[in-house]
Amino acid sequence: MGLRVLNVGRVTAAERAARAEMCGLAVMAKAPRAGRVKTRLSPPLTAEQAAGLNVCFLQDTLENLVGLGGAEGQRAAGLVCYTPTGDEELFAGVAPEGFALVAQREGDFGQRLLGAAEDILACGFGSVCLIDSDSPTVPPAAYERAVRELEREGERIVLGPAQDGGYYLIGMKRARAEVFAGIAWSTATVFAETCERARAAELEVVELPLWYDVDDGATLEILKAELLAGIRPGFAVMDGYGARWTREFLMGMGAATARTLRVEEPVE
Repeated sequence: MGLRVLNVGRVTAAERAARAEMCGLAVMAKAPRAGRVKTRLSPPLTAEQAAGLNVCFLQDTLENLVGLGGAEGQRAAGLVCYTPTGDEELFAGVAPEGFALVAQREGDFGQRLLGAAEDILACGFGSVCLIDSDSPTVPPAAYERAVRELEREGERIVLGPAQDGGYYLIGMKRARAEVFAGIAWSTATVFAETCERARAAELEVVELPLWYDVDDGATLEILKAELLAGIRPGFAVMDGYGARWTREFLMGMGAATARTLRVEEPVE
């Protein structure tokens, strides 16, 4: 059986009531097709390796969310906000039981984020966190704090800053268009600009621990050091999530490389 797809236009009053006190934890994800995901990791990886690593990132991020109520019926619900429509089957076997799919709208990145927030809140959730799928080792405590901050009375924006100047999470109780408008996406000023927009709208900004996205060769090396050598990133104030799927994938890649080198060693 495939994953359930939430249809905003078909949500019942009973479903909205059941979700009113819950946070929708939505991981923004592309269907894992080789050559269409993690393209900045190819090279050093092949397109197939990059797609495989993308699947592992998604699996680890979703499993990380399960620990703080990723299944419906608890204080939070796990979602995959995906693109493109028609590729739903590619997420089967990736998301844990209890997660559901929500289709992304068309548009630029800011429009997709705003649309995701609007649609998830329209499904009845009391708050929403939009989470990237490029940060498989975010400490669970960061996600826990995001949910806890959104459970407090009053409106605020919760942001998880990334080392590259973006963010790995944005959380809110209302879909605020101003925090997505006019942002120079994919630049080192995304986090700062978002904070500026939120404060201009007189919204409290809650900052989560700094973490990192894995989207190029340099950050892939940070990830390898963290998961394979136990070296905490220099900017981190706490240990990251174990990310078992990603760790096993990287270990397998290393073993395959070692086998290739042994085969290519000259015979004396």
